[in-house]
Amino acid sequence: MRFFLRSKRFKIICGITAGLIALSIVLRLIGGVIAPQASILGAVAQPFRSVATYFSNKIDDFKTKYYTGDQLLKENQKLQSRLDELTSQVVDYNDLKKENDFLKNFLEIKEKHKDWKFESATLISRDHGASGASFTINKGSVNGVAARDPVITSSGLVGYITEVGPSYSKVTTILSENIHVGGLDYRTSDVGVVSGDAKYVKKGQCVLKNLPRSCSVALNDIVVTVGGEIFPEGLVIGTIESISSDESQTAITAVLKPGTDISEIRDVMVLTYFEGQGTLDKK
Repeated sequence: MRFFLRSKRFKIICGITAGLIALSIVLRLIGGVIAPQASILGAVAQPFRSVATYFSNKIDDFKTKYYTGDQLLKENQKLQSRLDELTSQVVDYNDLKKENDFLKNFLEIKEKHKDWKFESATLISRDHGASGASFTINKGSVNGVAARDPVITSSGLVGYITEVGPSYSKVTTILSENIHVGGLDYRTSDVGVVSGDAKYVKKGQCVLKNLPRSCSVALNDIVVTVGGEIFPEGLVIGTIESISSDESQTAITAVLKPGTDISEIRDVMVLTYFEGQGTLDKK
């Protein structure tokens, strides 16, 4: 076999075969001008013509698939780009809606309390310490913000300013054990002190402590600020979710769900002035 492959006869056969294949391709390219049945040459070339046609069709199929795949890829890229654009528009719309809602609530509060002065602010960082009961906003002394200014939303009290920089301030919230706010049960007029408690801070709750045994507080009662030099009267603090006695059985403690979800806060209003506000630490 090895000698045959090297023989002159094998080379002749290969040459004839190559010539026939080339002829078949030429016949295919001229669109069948010479019909295969028209001559002996056509009959001889027919098998080779079929082989050439087969491979030619495969090449055409490959180009078609490649072109189609490339087109699909480009279409997918266009669709993805459009989807990203629409998603961005939805996000912008939601942000604008939130901002409009915030401003609407701001104006409603302003209309109700004409003597109050506000500075709107946005949260820029959150305390990730053990309590998680404070955060930083983007307004400071250059904006008229001062220590002990109340911080609120349209849903109620958030806390107050405890540290002030030129362009930022730190807010301590009602979830902190360091805050003490006079709280009044709006229905019964029972008075206690609102503060944070380590047992409830992770649940986003605070407590109304030092209520007398004779109090009439009940579940779902609304608790508001008593009023004074730091906080104006009537700000919603939260609603009562549970009631218990202290260890000595001499006082009642109520667990409150804040009117404002502290963990979801984004925009707030700093109350820079209200009638009766103290002047300590104000600039």
